[in-house]
Amino acid sequence: MTRGTTVTDELGARLRTYEGRAVAATGRGKDPVNAAMIRHWCEAMGDTSPAYTGPDAIAPPTMLQAWTMGGLSGHSGRSQAYDELFALLDEAGCTSIVATDCEQEYLRPLRPGDEVTFDGVIESVSQRKTTKLGTGYFITTRTDVRVGQDLVGTHRFRVLKYAPARRKPAPQPARRPRPVVNRDNAGFWEGVEQHRLLVQRCTDCATSRFPWLPGCNHCGSLDWDTIEASGEGTVYSYVVMHHPPFPAFDPPYAVALIELAEGIRIISNVIGLPHDKVRIGLPVRLEFQSYDDELVLPVFRALEEATAGGGRVRKEVEAP
Repeated sequence: MTRGTTVTDELGARLRTYEGRAVAATGRGKDPVNAAMIRHWCEAMGDTSPAYTGPDAIAPPTMLQAWTMGGLSGHSGRSQAYDELFALLDEAGCTSIVATDCEQEYLRPLRPGDEVTFDGVIESVSQRKTTKLGTGYFITTRTDVRVGQDLVGTHRFRVLKYAPARRKPAPQPARRPRPVVNRDNAGFWEGVEQHRLLVQRCTDCATSRFPWLPGCNHCGSLDWDTIEASGEGTVYSYVVMHHPPFPAFDPPYAVALIELAEGIRIISNVIGLPHDKVRIGLPVRLEFQSYDDELVLPVFRALEEATAGGGRVRKEVEAP
């Protein structure tokens, strides 16, 4: 074992002694759960569920972290453990950081007037990891949110603290980014692999929804089934991407918000037409495009409205 490897192993062992140490103890939310913040959140998310308004309103579960955030002035009472942990990483050359993912668990709804407290802990420090960004450690913190003595939810947040890679990796064929598949949307991606665009439908109020969610954003029901989209749609809105360039893409290209016949909207690429010819209202039809041996994505081919024999017909448009 080389000296460099020994030092790295010693660093990892030292970092893991911080597991279980507090980040914050009995922190207090700066504001009680309140209707104004709920309204702003719902407007930003476009969530019109009646569950979040009226005398029996609850807060959207995904707002859990919002009630614990310290704002620009921060929170007082944070322990030194987190700062010490990050100081050790900085000293070892792991001076860069990137957030990787978060997980939330909900035990009961929050309601206006609830005052939250929270405790934070350094839950885990990974083994030394080498990524395309560089080499470092994944740090996971867990925040337990309470109202009184009742645990109402848990928020886990994970970051990678790393030393930036000094040398560029050997050139590799550019690949499209992989979709993030989780337990909530796995059924959608299984359908895509079978060249089927599956849409969730609430079995209580029959509202279709996309993207896939655990519950209905119209009536709040957790019961649902799926329908297969016909593939017919129109361009509801679009942007043309010029910058920043990414090796797997060839700008400029159009990214469109497609409104399907089923009443839901999906973001995808428009193919078969130059980017500067895409327009709002353009009719499109679903196709499935393979980008490599692993990745299949739904895309939409432009259709052209043309006049023939006094009537209107559609034909597929091929890019010149």
